[in-house]
Amino acid sequence: MLIEQKLADFVCRLQVQDVPASAQRVVRLMVLAVSGTAVAGAAEDGIAGLRDLLREAGGSPQATTLVFGDKLPAHAAAQFNGTMCRALDYCDAMAPGPHIGSALFPAALAAAELAGGCSGTEFMAALAAGAELSSRLNLSEAQYDGFDPTGIAVVFSAAAAASRILKLTPAQTLNALALAFNRCGGSFQSHVDGSLGVRVVQGWVAEAGVQCAQLAQRGLTGPANFLTGHYGYAHLYGRGTLDVEAIGNGLGEDWLLHRVVFKKYPSCGVTQGVTELALAMVAEGLQADEVRSAEVRLPPYAHKLVGKAFSPGANPRVDAQFNAGYCVANALVRRSSKLAHFAPAQVHDAALRTLIDRIAVVADPALDARGHTAVDLAVTTHDGRLLTRSLDIAPGFPGADLNDAQHLARFEDCLAYAPHPVDAAKVDLYLSALQNLSAMDDVRPLVSMLAA
Repeated sequence: MLIEQKLADFVCRLQVQDVPASAQRVVRLMVLAVSGTAVAGAAEDGIAGLRDLLREAGGSPQATTLVFGDKLPAHAAAQFNGTMCRALDYCDAMAPGPHIGSALFPAALAAAELAGGCSGTEFMAALAAGAELSSRLNLSEAQYDGFDPTGIAVVFSAAAAASRILKLTPAQTLNALALAFNRCGGSFQSHVDGSLGVRVVQGWVAEAGVQCAQLAQRGLTGPANFLTGHYGYAHLYGRGTLDVEAIGNGLGEDWLLHRVVFKKYPSCGVTQGVTELALAMVAEGLQADEVRSAEVRLPPYAHKLVGKAFSPGANPRVDAQFNAGYCVANALVRRSSKLAHFAPAQVHDAALRTLIDRIAVVADPALDARGHTAVDLAVTTHDGRLLTRSLDIAPGFPGADLNDAQHLARFEDCLAYAPHPVDAAKVDLYLSALQNLSAMDDVRPLVSMLAA
């Protein structure tokens, strides 16, 4: 059997009882993370403009936007919700960069409404299958080499979940995934330049997943050999070094979605470690006004993302989230790292800028051997002390997992920051429903539970 068909069959035939409890927990935590960021991100730059555009375009009222409750075509609702889920970059992630949940959940939710309902067991199976596909199609730093991993690998998650919920056949699901292959795209330049393209790509991925499932449902076909063909995924994105057959090894038994990352702090994944180190120094008594200079050492891949000199432009939140110098200065001065600290007014704080200018961020190839999130932090104080700390696995990454209390704290930070607060009774109802997701008769009420 072709590996492409094997993946399509997995999506269609997976039963929730075959998904281990640990994998189901990861799925629920993904939903918790991205739904919280959607509520918190409802007033971020670009959201109002996208909402106006999609409402102006109109169309069949097939699905509902989170927070606002607008009725839009299913693909448009998925696009809006996906963009909003990523607007604060506090969603789930995976090394070296795909953000799965912020496209997977919106696509699945839109498909559930489009289908006229979806049980919790089917919804869980769809989310698990989708997350597992992108986890298996995730590439290495060298293979991505500047492509946005979300735009490349996550479109398969969204298409898979939508296909499962819309009850596509294995043949149709193969076509949905094949069509999704043609929607792969996006560049890390969006991140480096601090543009809103970061969150826009996330929305496009969610939108494409729904559309590809709808197209396949109506008989449109894609390239069946989208992984193994001469010009398939392995050639174009795997750069000829991807072992395609290995993608199917242990499918349904060895769950790679366990590699999902949940950020402890609301900034880029490769800033998590240095933020943790700076806060550890704070906990030991270091005061910001004691710092004469600091040096951050990162692997080259991370440095390209977050190592440039800090210069906030048109989108200061993005500039700050993707800047190691800012994250260190913020941790030292404010003694924590919260969503509010990345709001434009906070980013432009002159007191922070004085310290940022004394922080050097250096690319060190030797750190590659220590892992994707390896980081060293050295601080020199005005009285001549040299404080050093190192970390290989950042908090929230596999091997340094967050506990339940930390996951809930993330969600609560989102609710506290939300521009359109959700009633506390609705929040309690939502958390209870999410904890028992597989037992829900129909998941569509989740949308109204997150309405402002």
